[in-house]
Amino acid sequence: MAATSFVEDALRTHRDQIGNVLTRYLPDREPRRWLYDLVATYPSRVGKGIRSSLCVATCRAFGGTTEEAMPSAAAIELLHNAFLVHDDIEDGSLSRRGLPTLHRQHGVPLAVNAGDGLAVVGLSPLRDNVRVLGSVMSERVFDEFQMLLHRTIEGQAIELGWRSENVLELSPVDYLDMVLLKTCSYSTIFPLRIGALIGSWGKADLGPLTRFGFYLGAAFQIRDDLLNLEGRAERYGKEILGDLYEGKRTLMLIHLLSVADEQERAWLDSFLSAARGNRSAEQVQAMLTMMRSHGSIEFAREFSKGVASAAREAFDVAFDGLPPSEDLRFIRELIPYMLDRDL
Repeated sequence: MAATSFVEDALRTHRDQIGNVLTRYLPDREPRRWLYDLVATYPSRVGKGIRSSLCVATCRAFGGTTEEAMPSAAAIELLHNAFLVHDDIEDGSLSRRGLPTLHRQHGVPLAVNAGDGLAVVGLSPLRDNVRVLGSVMSERVFDEFQMLLHRTIEGQAIELGWRSENVLELSPVDYLDMVLLKTCSYSTIFPLRIGALIGSWGKADLGPLTRFGFYLGAAFQIRDDLLNLEGRAERYGKEILGDLYEGKRTLMLIHLLSVADEQERAWLDSFLSAARGNRSAEQVQAMLTMMRSHGSIEFAREFSKGVASAAREAFDVAFDGLPPSEDLRFIRELIPYMLDRDL
């Protein structure tokens, strides 16, 4: 509990700092009603701010300053919110951070355009890196962002493709390969890499940070998948059981598909091949019951513990030789936090 409290206090501090910076990048001009009010919607809803906080903390752990990391942290946060707008449309999600999704409030066309607008706004802070970091370092940071965007979109394409073509023959390795691209890239790997790049002025070895970011991000995603099934709606902020309605290939579903008998497998095939609107609450509850009876939820829980153990080992290598600091403690305490967090 002490570790959780420490992490959440640190997140609040980072979030307040970054929130003040974000407002400078959100356009205050017309057309407000159909664009810029929508662009500001998700950034104005309070989230955890893990990604931008990780970038700032890593920069400082490697000897940099908050000011040096802030434009990149703001870009990460804005791009994250742009991804969320599009993800919600692609998934048919009903809620985001405790309120209706943007496309439910304003319709799909305006929401898509607002998501595009957020992505464009998310590039604006990178221009300020030239003033803060100089042209050479800014170019290196921009290259990292370009990789971040490519990897994230590739991972999203894989997940959507599995659902579109009703792919059933998947393994935990397939899941981790997808998560490496979709979640880890922009949630942990590149926030770490960008922070270390800036803080060390290009001297840090980014390879060990990539490995640590993979394990940390995978633990984050598995926990998020578990919370979707068993979290508290008032804390989770998204639609409970939404992953089942959407047919997402979570670790629990992949495990269930591997252990289900022939009759159950046929039922799952039929359920997952249907459109979201044709999946009933009774069917979703039946799938949840199957996951529980076959130990799929417990499998994912134990799997996440193994991933977290690997993250602890990778942390020691990635940050070897750095002096103790509150920022380093924050990054280290994110590992158990990812397993214990209750949104």
